[in-house]
Amino acid sequence: MPAPVTTRRRRLAGLLLLVAILLIAVAASIAIGSRMLPLGTVYDALTCPGGWPLSCPSESAGEQIVRELRLPRTGLAIITGLALGVAGALIQGFTRNPLADAGLLGLNAGAAFLAALSIYLFGFTSPSQYVWFAFAGSAIAGVVVFGVSAIGGGKASPLSLVLAGAAMTALLTALTNTVVLLDASALDTYRHWVVGNVAGHDAAVFQQVLPFLLIGAVLSLAATPGLNVLSLGDDVARGLGVNLTRSRAIGLAAVVLLTGAATAAVGPIAFIGLMVPHIARTITGPDNRWLVPYSGLLGAIALLLADIIGRVIARPTELQAGVMLAALGAPFFVYLVRRRKLVSL
Repeated sequence: MPAPVTTRRRRLAGLLLLVAILLIAVAASIAIGSRMLPLGTVYDALTCPGGWPLSCPSESAGEQIVRELRLPRTGLAIITGLALGVAGALIQGFTRNPLADAGLLGLNAGAAFLAALSIYLFGFTSPSQYVWFAFAGSAIAGVVVFGVSAIGGGKASPLSLVLAGAAMTALLTALTNTVVLLDASALDTYRHWVVGNVAGHDAAVFQQVLPFLLIGAVLSLAATPGLNVLSLGDDVARGLGVNLTRSRAIGLAAVVLLTGAATAAVGPIAFIGLMVPHIARTITGPDNRWLVPYSGLLGAIALLLADIIGRVIARPTELQAGVMLAALGAPFFVYLVRRRKLVSL
């Protein structure tokens, strides 16, 4: 059997395995928490005759927990983990920087600034209120960074993107710190969001960010094939007929939509975008046609597992998913770098 066919089947099998692991993590996320629920209660809550589970009346406290708390929480963790994983792979591919993540382009800083500003000016306390401002801040920061990096030669090179993103992050971080220090109540609300948390969000937040994530996913599919050519260098890609500006614009638009919506919903959880593509690259190699979907599934699994572990180890309270990812992911990433030779970009 030809080697390429064998490799393709192996990668497809890997995707199916990740889907199976994700389904197991979903079941665990619904059943495990400060209160353990039997599988029968979970099944009753999920099987709503003639309707959607979230719209069904709950006949017991267990069903109420599943439908009102854990289903929205699990769904939000899945879509934001997928988005951050895909966005991380795209960012590293377009910037050709193995240490790139959403924070590199100032997207997290933009979301944080407008979220803090809206909390301070309008007294928002619910994520469903300031999620639009956080998304707008991330989108504006992405547009400005891309525009600034293209000034001069008219080309947004990887180096100019990194420099513009670093400058934007420094500026917006300073402005955010100024805003949150002006008001203690704004600081309390802001620090609950900025730590990165999928808990405490109702289905409204899920519905608000889902359209942007779907559009970002479509754009990422359109941008992925060109990444393999761009990895050969700008001169080679240009010689092969690739429009570098248009290709990077589509890719960065996907990154802005995915990262902006995910960050607006759950706060800045940037470690997924840094770690997950490296793990996926050790499995798939540098082929972005496989790297991007692998990164998305691994991102969803990582965020779900971090959320589940945070519920268990600190009972009856919880540790936020962003905290758990930083605590568990950083040592693993160091081990990965020391023990395995990462596939270069």
